[in-house]
Amino acid sequence: MPLKIEERNGSALLSVKVVPNSSREMIAGLLGDMLKVKVAQPPEDGKANHAVELLLARTLGIAPAHVRVIAGHSRPQKTVQIMGVTAEALRKQFNA
Repeated sequence: MPLKIEERNGSALLSVKVVPNSSREMIAGLLGDMLKVKVAQPPEDGKANHAVELLLARTLGIAPAHVRVIAGHSRPQKTVQIMGVTAEALRKQFNA
């Protein structure tokens, strides 16, 4: 199943499954049509969401300000907006 990415207004919207409280921070691969992301931060006060934003920015080599969680703030399934990146570039980056 291909990675679910939608392009909108010069941004890519990426579906992500977040696993908080992990021993390591990493992109764990695909889970269905979502990108599975593990972060060490707990799911409280937006800490895990912020860790996801930083991890994706580091992985993509872009400024953290260009990555933000826009939906699913209190759920494991989230939508992340990545500004200035195409869906095709994300698919290549994550081999999806």
